[in-house]
Amino acid sequence: MTTTTSPWVIATRESRLALWQARHVQALLQQRFGRTVELLGMTTRGDQILDRTLSKVGGKGLFVKELEVALEEGRAHLAVHSLKDVPMDLPAGFLLAAVLEREDPRDAFVSPRYASLEELPPQAVVGTSSLRRMVQLRALRPDLRIEPLRGNLDTRLRKLDEGRYDAIVLAAAGLMRLGLAERIRTRFEPDRMIPAAGQGALGIEIRADQAELRERLAGLVDRPTWLAVHAERAVSRALGGSCSVPLAAHAVWQDGQLRLSTAIGHPERADAPLLKAAASGPVADTAQAEALGVAAAQQLREQGADGYLQHG
Repeated sequence: MTTTTSPWVIATRESRLALWQARHVQALLQQRFGRTVELLGMTTRGDQILDRTLSKVGGKGLFVKELEVALEEGRAHLAVHSLKDVPMDLPAGFLLAAVLEREDPRDAFVSPRYASLEELPPQAVVGTSSLRRMVQLRALRPDLRIEPLRGNLDTRLRKLDEGRYDAIVLAAAGLMRLGLAERIRTRFEPDRMIPAAGQGALGIEIRADQAELRERLAGLVDRPTWLAVHAERAVSRALGGSCSVPLAAHAVWQDGQLRLSTAIGHPERADAPLLKAAASGPVADTAQAEALGVAAAQQLREQGADGYLQHG
């Protein structure tokens, strides 16, 4: 339990990007509450397994499990995650207490030789660890070779610079947070490459029994982002989505309404079409946001998404 004098401890992965994110939240908490905030660095299974795609070894939960154990054991009070790495359903006893204002949610095209996806020659090699990016890249350029790319941000950039790939696709937010925006050649507009649910947003996870901490963290919630990511995450939840399902979901505010765009690809069949759906409406609370996500998921089902899901 937290007290008014003991430091708050943030559990974090030890990659450079994860530490940036944790320090960002640490500074916010210290500024807002005048509390001492310490970091507990940890290595997760997701950081250790680098020779296989996430969908083959247990999905995104591999990046958060050890952090949740630290929360459960009382070694940490909160965990900071890139929200796109957080499973749609948290284990019993945990909750998402806050989501901060979103950074640029778009995907970034990174290449030392080519300025855009269109400039790549046929059979060029593009690296990505994401099934979601893979199916959308294939839809845009079926003539390219899409190859797996694992490791933290610095590792991926190093593999690109060593010439193993002609280009790679990464989240723009991570590059910007680490001061690497100059590596971005172009950003994919969301109507061409729909981002992952929660992409660009930071989430703060705590134990469900930490009522006082939850109340305090509520003041950090960026409401437009909070409602948007609830809609996005609801799509995946409604479809039983996991890391093995190439699902995209991205919501934006337009004229006071939330507009949600979604896409799902087949995890194995390259010839299967990319299914897309959109839903929009006024959203004032999380229940309405999640209803929007369910409506979009239903549209995908009506187009045949169930045939894609059973392979995930």
